[in-house]
Amino acid sequence: MEITGLPRHSLNQGERPMIAESICVRKVSTPEEAGRIVEFFFSPVSFDDARHTPGEVEHLSTLPYRALEGDSVFWYVTDENGEVIGVCSIAQNEQQSGGYGWDYLVVHRSFRKSGIASALIEEMKEHLARVSARYVVTYTCSLPAYDPIRRLFARHGFSEIGRLPDYYFDGEDRLIYYRKLA
Repeated sequence: MEITGLPRHSLNQGERPMIAESICVRKVSTPEEAGRIVEFFFSPVSFDDARHTPGEVEHLSTLPYRALEGDSVFWYVTDENGEVIGVCSIAQNEQQSGGYGWDYLVVHRSFRKSGIASALIEEMKEHLARVSARYVVTYTCSLPAYDPIRRLFARHGFSEIGRLPDYYFDGEDRLIYYRKLA
């Protein structure tokens, strides 16, 4: 999928990228691509809250490789230098009845608000339509740092349907979001 909008990578402090070129969303298909996604996940420019739980460390380290085996689907976007600047992943739930879990949507800090998240979400939605998915569920943390992703979920038709208190760490609840598709 290509849409207008890949910003330049060289930015001054506090400057946001301008949309100038083309965003190309790719599906991970090689171990090298999976490795680049893992590197991006653990880079200082990916997650605002990098205090990963042990389970998150395992997921972030292995899920891109498991996508090569068909356990999930990973899409990514690179900048003009080939550096990963955005990632999105989904997997069918264990019931295999048309429900999907949306695991990660991560965009490089310097490239946020440039259309990358929307391009990744559109690719995900197209995939979900092709496979006749019934719904998609996703999760996030209750901390204020996660307000932007909660607003993004709402803009894309997701509703908060639950809360698991102290899920990640004490005082950090897991919020459950859901969107009916079919």
